[in-house]
Amino acid sequence: MLTLISNDDGVYAPGLATLAERLAQDTETCVVAPDRNRSGASNALTLDRPLEAHRHSSGYFGINGTPTDCVHLGSSGLFTDERRPDIVVSGINAGANLGDDVLYSGTVAAATEGRHCRLPPIAVSMHSFHPKHYETGAEIVATLVKRLEALVVAPRTVLNINVPDLPLDQIKGIHVTRLGHRHRADPPVAMEDPRGRTRYWIAGAGAAADSDPGTDFFAVENGFVSVTPLQIDMTHYSGMDNLGEWLEDLM
Repeated sequence: MLTLISNDDGVYAPGLATLAERLAQDTETCVVAPDRNRSGASNALTLDRPLEAHRHSSGYFGINGTPTDCVHLGSSGLFTDERRPDIVVSGINAGANLGDDVLYSGTVAAATEGRHCRLPPIAVSMHSFHPKHYETGAEIVATLVKRLEALVVAPRTVLNINVPDLPLDQIKGIHVTRLGHRHRADPPVAMEDPRGRTRYWIAGAGAAADSDPGTDFFAVENGFVSVTPLQIDMTHYSGMDNLGEWLEDLM
């Protein structure tokens, strides 16, 4: 099996190295990641310029683009003698991707770009911005990848995994969860630069608004690994009938 590994924290990120080293024990791997931190890039593709690839001494490929660019290139077989990967694993991210975070997350976006692979793609994040236990996340992912052949899910399903930043023997278990929700983020922060121009920092994500039992928020806060199946088809099917009635007399 060939595993394509990517992330949004960049090709030098320790979480990427820990994940790649662990998965390489069980599967052939290829690492293609952004040449710098591209957190929050979501599903952006670079269409206004060509992309460059640099192969590092580690064997990893660094791309001057987004996480989606990296998987778009890597899943084509460009760096593996035209062999297409069987699965994409994205991470390990420094910081959880819970609830509404998945809309912005480059980690989740990289996994999403692997939706056409033979096996369901995986995005994995640690529930800490300064993780001490990346190896826990890597071991969890390795265990799940070994069992993916037996998983039956709808086509183009992405597994979003969040791991408490704890030693492996302190993890209480694994919960299948739904996405929670966050409160609205704080307003952007205005700052004046040395030349008198006003610049704006995007504020941090809002606090959890829906963190009830069954959510990804609840699981990781209570020491459990959260596994949430995400679907690419964002059609709101239950709203189609009401929308049809609303549009009925317009034309």
